[in-house]
Amino acid sequence: MAITQAMCTSFKDELLEGVHDFRSSGGDVFKLALYSSAATLSATTTSYTLTNEVANSGTYAAGGGTLTNVSPATTGTTAFTDFADLSFTSATITARGALIYNSTPAHTYTTPSVVVLDFGGDKISTAGTFTIQFPTADSSNAIIRIS
Repeated sequence: MAITQAMCTSFKDELLEGVHDFRSSGGDVFKLALYSSAATLSATTTSYTLTNEVANSGTYAAGGGTLTNVSPATTGTTAFTDFADLSFTSATITARGALIYNSTPAHTYTTPSVVVLDFGGDKISTAGTFTIQFPTADSSNAIIRIS
C-alpha cells in the first residue's frame, strides 16, 4: 500500500471536458478526505473512496471536509488555484495522506478525484485540531498549477 502525491490523470482529461469549476463564487464543491497509511492512492486514482479513509472523529466525518475555493488566477504562462486551510477540531486522527475531489461535478461523473497529497509520514492529532495548511496561492506554490 502506498500514497503517491500526484495530480490525478483522470482530472487532466476532465479539465478538457469541462467537468471542474474552481471559481470561488458559483464553482463546484471540492472536498478533502484523509487516509491512513494502508491506502493506495496515486495518479491513477479516479474518484473518492471510503477504503482506508480515517475514522470519524471530532468534526471529521466520512467524505472529509468541504474546501473553500480560491478563484483561479494566472501569472505569466502558469494558471493556478488553491484552497483555504482546513481544520478538523476535537479529532483523534492518524493520516498519511489525503485526496481532494469534486463532490458536485458536471456531467455524469461521481466524486472525481483531483489531487492526491502525500504527507511524507503519519500526521497525528489526539483530541485536538488536525489542520491541512495549503501553500501560498501563486504560480510557484499553489496546490494546483498548470504551466
